[in-house]
Amino acid sequence: MSDVTGCLEGHCLCGDVRIRIDGLHDPRPGVCHCRMCQRWSGGVFLCFYASKDAVSIDGPVTRFASADFAERAFCATCGSHLWMRNLKSDDQGYDLMPGLFDEARDWPLRSEIYTDRALASIRLKGDHNRATRAEYEAKNPHIKGDG
Repeated sequence: MSDVTGCLEGHCLCGDVRIRIDGLHDPRPGVCHCRMCQRWSGGVFLCFYASKDAVSIDGPVTRFASADFAERAFCATCGSHLWMRNLKSDDQGYDLMPGLFDEARDWPLRSEIYTDRALASIRLKGDHNRATRAEYEAKNPHIKGDG
């Protein structure tokens, strides 16, 4: 991971939810093409990691248990997607939506998983780590479902 420390401030579409990162985060988004992420995002899930201790949230957040180990969250007012979290991991950090933060415009892509599940209209080029469903799930046995 290419962690950095620093302060970022972001918000949802309507501005009711504000997220502040003050500490450890990885300013390189990752992409997931699994079926759950496709359903949630409409095509591709894009996120970047921030440690639990670095994140503070203010506003009306709705959380949804999308798996037995994870939650996804969205703004209760406008519906903007905010994060996905693995609640059974040691640090329970956040996989945040980069579009909430202006600084994310210039961040390079870190990785791409479930590449064999990508929609034909969303094939990403570039030099970044890639993994198919089988490769990713072999390293993450807690993942179950319709990836």
